[in-house]
Amino acid sequence: MKTKSVAIVTGASQGIGGATAVRLARDFSAVVLVARNKDELEKTAAAVNSAGAESLIYALDLRDPRSPEIIVKGTLDRFGRIDALVNIAGAVPQIDLFEMTDAQWDDGMALKLHGARRLTVQAWDALKASNGSVVLISGSAALDPKPGFAAVATINAAIIALAKAFAEQGIKDGVQVNSVVPGAVMTGRRRSFMDHWAPEHGLSVEEAMKQFPEKAGIARYGKPEEIADLMAYLVSPAAKWMTGTSVRMDGGEIKGI
Repeated sequence: MKTKSVAIVTGASQGIGGATAVRLARDFSAVVLVARNKDELEKTAAAVNSAGAESLIYALDLRDPRSPEIIVKGTLDRFGRIDALVNIAGAVPQIDLFEMTDAQWDDGMALKLHGARRLTVQAWDALKASNGSVVLISGSAALDPKPGFAAVATINAAIIALAKAFAEQGIKDGVQVNSVVPGAVMTGRRRSFMDHWAPEHGLSVEEAMKQFPEKAGIARYGKPEEIADLMAYLVSPAAKWMTGTSVRMDGGEIKGI
């Protein structure tokens, strides 16, 4: 029987977030699922329950500053503790640096960066009490910025810095904090990206899906479940001495050291 333990996963309706929630259900007695799409969250919740954990869903927008308090209070009221927080929510627009509006920059910052920051701050006392773990998700664009990915790169780089800052405080407070930097993972978002990328390069979507890994210098796309396994390791007892680290999992896409 599992020891009573509770994980919160944001962006849990699909992709890496959904896969992570289901993976953590093998290790935690309860998984709290946060995303904007209630119907998709309910599908993830069913998979979490099938994997052996209790689920609780919050169909909320983390751009709203009120959401973190609702999530944390509700989690503590229901389960009495928080042992892990995995911040995955946040789609950032892929728009040319010289074409992006202030509103588009602000929207990307509000969800992925400020949403993760607020929720981590709100959950911090509970994480201190449990000697818990936090993971924030970044992305490989942070390490290889391009004009068409300026917001993606900037916000993801900020996520790495934010995780490092939280980790420094966590050394004093007993909270472990790391970030994960995934590369090209095959998710619904990746497929949507291909719908735009393919015509710009004179390719059909099918051709682009086949050619992109080669152009990125990787053997294949990653799987959400592979990133989920890494997330599970980072919030496990086996990784407790690992903090303030940015872990890259990209199939070798980033060629620099």
